[in-house]
Formats: sequence, structure tokens, C-alpha cells
Amino acid sequence: MTDALHTLDATDLAAGLRRREVSAREVVQDHLDRIARVNPAVNAVVTLDPEGAMAEAARADQRLARGADVPPLHGLPVAFKDTHLTRGMRTTFGSPLYAEYVPDQDELLVSRVQEAGAIRIGKTNVPEFAAGSHTFNPVFGTTRNPYDTARSAGGSSGGAAAALAVGLQPLADGSDMGGSLRNPASFCNVVGLRPTPGRVPSHPSGDLWDTLAVAGPMARTVADTALLLSVMAGPDRRSPLSLETSGEAFRVPLDRDLRGMRVAWAPDLGGTAPADPEVLAVLEPQLAVFTELGCHVDTACPDLTGADETFRTMRAHAFDLAFGALLDTDRASLKPSLAWNIEEGRRLTTDDLHTATATRSRLHLDTLDFFSRYELLLAPVSQVVPFDAASEYPETVAGRPTQTYLDWMRSAYVISVLGVPALSVPAGFTPGGLPVGLQIIAAPRADLALLQAGHAYEKATRHGRRRPDLSAFL
Repeated sequence: MTDALHTLDATDLAAGLRRREVSAREVVQDHLDRIARVNPAVNAVVTLDPEGAMAEAARADQRLARGADVPPLHGLPVAFKDTHLTRGMRTTFGSPLYAEYVPDQDELLVSRVQEAGAIRIGKTNVPEFAAGSHTFNPVFGTTRNPYDTARSAGGSSGGAAAALAVGLQPLADGSDMGGSLRNPASFCNVVGLRPTPGRVPSHPSGDLWDTLAVAGPMARTVADTALLLSVMAGPDRRSPLSLETSGEAFRVPLDRDLRGMRVAWAPDLGGTAPADPEVLAVLEPQLAVFTELGCHVDTACPDLTGADETFRTMRAHAFDLAFGALLDTDRASLKPSLAWNIEEGRRLTTDDLHTATATRSRLHLDTLDFFSRYELLLAPVSQVVPFDAASEYPETVAGRPTQTYLDWMRSAYVISVLGVPALSVPAGFTPGGLPVGLQIIAAPRADLALLQAGHAYEKATRHGRRRPDLSAFL
């Protein structure tokens, strides 16, 4: 089992580690070797601690040798997103203001993943303060798409997605406000789950009541994504919105018969988010897969009137709260699009906030009604294919010019407003070889049913098994 360990699914690798078919030291070293060979081509892992990782791997092997019970992620290497606090390892947020910042505590998500046996090897690249869905920053530079290194890997979890795609780690953590898990998963042909708000609690947090930004798992398969969710999820008393369901509820077989399931397809989300023709050309044939699985597929969409404006209001308000002080003291150190978004928050009135709250409440009730008639909603993850990495964002979407760095992310961010779980799964490739993801959306708290549906689709198509050709860089 010691050949090309970085190509194995996390579930298989974890099983081999528990059976002592391979040691944690061998697994970690294989991934460190892979990083040394491949990471220069994609720039996904930006901070690395090989000595610390190997020392922890040795301790993991010793615990297993003593006959101790091992947790579910025993021996699996993980590089954490560079916006998630890691004790004793720098967390830069992609900003020169924090280029040498070393936290004295782990974020709750980080501590849970490490307590589950994962071995910290480093950090993955992000846009500045995770603002935007293209991963570049003045500290570490740009993360490249493994399928075409002239293209974007997406963001803000772009480093995580690219690292998964090329085998630098078997599992990855991410976060998602307007598509930061889903867009990079789509761009890099991996899986990303935006869970129901509260499923993965956050601590510390500047806003304990925030339901727009959530943390979630990423992996190369749906089963691996569920495995990581199983250790990330579960209640925490410091997070007032955390759901009571234990994470172990997701450590179950995902096989499910989908026959009779009612499924809706919304190619432009009711006119809210038109997609480029090359995206739809890949996604529309995927409807036949659900039909062959026994589903009843209709073209339908919940009423998303006001979702666009609501997201932008809530995001701007959140950015002003989180980064407003930096605008006053260090404006020159902030990228212009981030400064613009903070200023948008400062221009909001109480009426704007009241309207957003009322609209989101209506959208929630409309969404519940929709999911009383359909179990799943299918839509594009991203309205565009991976774009030029030298651009901050695409110039056009579906033939229309973009005005801001948010305009091309509507197909992801209007779903964020609804408070529902959404899964990005590999759905195929353009004729030019660029990945396209399918967004599968379920009712609030139906995360397990969503994972089961994604697993069935994944088994039927196997699009995610197509890995990038990096022979030119090896």
C-alpha cells in the first residue's frame, strides 16, 4: 500500500492506517514529497512544517503500536485554510498586515480535525481576507488551476481545492459565504459542501449569530467529504446556533436508492444567475443521469426575488463590521475590491438592514415550501468556467459585462441566503478540458440526504476520477 499514497481516497487511506498496512510516517512523507514536486506549479500550500508533521506522525504510529484506539482521521495529513487560526503556525489571511501573525490558539474547526487524528502539515492559500472567489494575494501570490495553470483555481478555498486535485492532501477544510467552498471545488474537479448553518460551529467568531458564512469540508469524493464533516460537525455551547446532531451521524454508508425522488433543475436560478453556454453544455446532459437513477426531473426554481440584494447587503454589513477598522488605519494595504465592499457596508442605512432581514425571512419560508415539493434542486455552481488567472474576475458573464468582483458568483451566493446545504460535485469537462461542477441543493438540515444524492450521482458518472495531467511539472 506504500505506492502513490497521495492518490488514494481518504476513507481507504484511513482504513489502511488502522490496519497497519502503512504507517502515518509513510503517509505524511509521501504527501510531503508530492508537495515538493507539484506545489511549485500550483502554489496551493503556502506554509509548510515538515519537521513538525513528521514528529506528530511518529507519535501517531507509537499510539497505534501501543494498541490505543485511534480516531477516524488517524494519520491523515491536512493543510488548513490560511484564514483558520492555527496555534503556533502563522495565519496570514492572505494579507501583508498579518504576514507574520502566529496565533496562540486553534480555531474550533482546526482543533476538532486534529483531535480526530489528522496531522497538520501546513496552510493553504486564500485571497486577501477570503474576499473574492479567485485566490491571489500579495503575500504568497496566485494559486493556479491544476487543469490549466493559466486559469484560476477559484476561491476563497482555492488553495485547498487545488491541493486536493493534485494529491497534496486527502482532505481539506474550507469556508463559504458566497461560494468560497463551492466555486473552487467546481473549478478544480473536487467536492465541496456548504453545510446547513450551525452544522459546523465556529469559535472564535466576531459574530456568533452569523449564518451567512459557514465552514465546511472538501475532498475528492463525497464519501471523503462526509468523513471530514463527521469530525467537524456537532454542537458547541459557545456557538449559539450550532445544531445538536452529533457529527457521527455522517459517518455512515451513503448508498441510497433515489427512485421516485422529485428533482428540480434551475439552469439560471429563475433568471437570477444566467450562466455561460459552455457551462450549461456540460450540465444539461447530467439531468439524464438523475432520470436513469429513477428521479423525476422538472425545470423549476424557488422564488429568489430579492436574494441578490439581500446577500450584498448582508455581506457588506459583515465586511464593515470585520474590516472597517483596517480601512481607517491601513487602507493602502487593502486590495481595492475589499475596500469597496467595506465602504458599501458603511453606506447602508437601518432601512437597508431591515429590508434585508425581512426579505431573507420571506425567502426562508418560500424555500421550505419549495422543498416540500422537491427533495433536490440542481443548478450551476459557477456561471463561468475557470477564467484567466491574471484577471481578478471575469469581464463578462453570459454575454453581460461584470461591474464588481461579486457579479459572476450569483449562482452560488443567492443559495447562501437561503440557509440550505449545497454540494458542488464534479460534473464533467468542457471540450478544452476545464472542469465544471454541478450544484446540488437540499432543504435546511437535510445534509445527509444531500450527501447521499451526491454520492449516487458521483458513482453513476465518476467525473471526479479524472485527475489533472501534471507530467510537464514532474
